[in-house]
Amino acid sequence: MFGNYLIGLREGLEASLVVCILIAYLVKTERRDALRPIWIGIGIAVAVALGFGFALTFGSQELSFEAQEALGGSLSIVAVGLVTWMVFWMRRTARHLKSELHGKLDAALQMGTAALVATAFLAVGREGLETALFVWASVRASNDGTHGPLIGVLLGLLTSVVLGWLFYRGALKINLAKFFTWTGGMLVVVAAGVLAYGVHDLQEAQFLGGLSSLAFDISATIPPDSWYGTLLKGVFNFQPDPTVLQVVVWLAYLTVTLAVFFAPSGFLSRKAKAGAPAPRESAEA
Repeated sequence: MFGNYLIGLREGLEASLVVCILIAYLVKTERRDALRPIWIGIGIAVAVALGFGFALTFGSQELSFEAQEALGGSLSIVAVGLVTWMVFWMRRTARHLKSELHGKLDAALQMGTAALVATAFLAVGREGLETALFVWASVRASNDGTHGPLIGVLLGLLTSVVLGWLFYRGALKINLAKFFTWTGGMLVVVAAGVLAYGVHDLQEAQFLGGLSSLAFDISATIPPDSWYGTLLKGVFNFQPDPTVLQVVVWLAYLTVTLAVFFAPSGFLSRKAKAGAPAPRESAEA
């Protein structure tokens, strides 16, 4: 449940911040007349995201078992790819998000109502569609027969709305760059579990081999229906009997992604410069 709460909080807060920045800028510049188109665009984006989630949830029920597993596995991998990209993008642009949105809003104000609706829709809609896809994949991966995963997501989204309102009112101030860095790291851990589950789905759909090749089986030590087994599955999408391919994919994704994500900013560029010949002035000094 915690993993799903984190997803709802992290993804919902991104959308909440975008909304707060747009609304606060219009109020500050005394362009309240543009608030209505902005809210229309936001409403359309939310409706599209909900419709997308509804289609994923109920549309796949009409498919055969193999088709469901193939669809679920494929979309889980796509969701992990999108979330990984967004985590890196937010870490890089968190400090400049406000100025970027202000620039787009200024351009939309000059173009008219339709442009304002489109700006709000695109700014929030991207977050909404990504959130709907990743939430669907994560809830599916951590489904334990209860409503716990979905409740976790909803609580996370509710928390993000409250935090967004507090940001707007000026009652809460945090270092967004650090916040998105650490929550992004935790989200990568959750994404690794979703990725492993997606690989297992593709194995069950016979798109990938190795379904019978288990890396280990500790079901007797950590029963899936025990409270600690449920906790591990809810937080890390832990599986007590993963296949070899699942473990390899999980380790490879987690190791590489976290190493790059937490690498110091500009690390690669500094390393490249270190290998280059020193400038004449430096040599003489």
